[in-house]
Amino acid sequence: MKPAGVFTGVFLLVAIYCAVDPYKHSAISEFPEFEAFKVEMPAWSEIPVEKDPENLLQKAEIKFLNQVQGPESMAFDPTGRGPYTGVADGRVVFWDGVKWTDFAYTSANRNFMQLVFSGEDSGRVLKYNPKTEETTVLVRNLQFPNGFSLSKDGSFLVFCESSIGRLRKYWLKGEKVGTSEVMAVLPGFPDNVRTNENGEFWVAIHCRRSLYAYLSSIYPKARKFLLKLPIAAKIHYLVQIGGRPHAVVVKYSPEGKLLKILEDRQGKVVKAVSEVEEKNGKLWIGSVLMPFIAVYELD
Repeated sequence: MKPAGVFTGVFLLVAIYCAVDPYKHSAISEFPEFEAFKVEMPAWSEIPVEKDPENLLQKAEIKFLNQVQGPESMAFDPTGRGPYTGVADGRVVFWDGVKWTDFAYTSANRNFMQLVFSGEDSGRVLKYNPKTEETTVLVRNLQFPNGFSLSKDGSFLVFCESSIGRLRKYWLKGEKVGTSEVMAVLPGFPDNVRTNENGEFWVAIHCRRSLYAYLSSIYPKARKFLLKLPIAAKIHYLVQIGGRPHAVVVKYSPEGKLLKILEDRQGKVVKAVSEVEEKNGKLWIGSVLMPFIAVYELD
């Protein structure tokens, strides 16, 4: 048999295997209705290339190691107590200065990796009025909207488009009220965004963009084919993020100008960042995957 015939035969067998997935070994075997969608990525030339040459996040201090699993977001109460953080099992816990105490319960983490792999555009920005109990849709057809934060003057809110890797601004006041616009293209895929006392925005970048992640985003059929192969979701995730978990934190002005970037490119200390909360000259850094909170002291 000629090499071309062998190649064609092997390709057909692989295609049939992927279509049937008889042993349920693929990353999406538990989601029979899974579909992959094209992500409208910015041009590669638009992606910021700035780096932190000193890997400053390696100077961060690790706190509460193995006391909290997946502390995704953090907050302090008006008296400065805390942090409060939501963890992987659905609890919101509070640090009282001595120990962690259960504060509230929401729900355990859902299948967010399915959403990452899919790129579907059912995301929305919603406004809820507690007095009238009415919910209004402000923005539709978003791909993985995430992490909302109000501007200091309350004229707009900012949120992340995690699948695309952008910051988007929605105007609450002024001439542009009721409209949204791209605020910044980010160096990677963001999680949450938080406003500091100066009105600047800290954005937690889960990972930088790899070429694989970029190409698989714009070619959904290829992405779905690869996800149907008998390869564990963890392996797909590692390839997606460029081989190993690392840390990127960026600060933007209200106008969308990149002001600061902090990194741990080797993931020696900080990795898989999900939120950055600035308080009293320090950055409190959470992670949806790691069992600790990192604290970095600003200059």
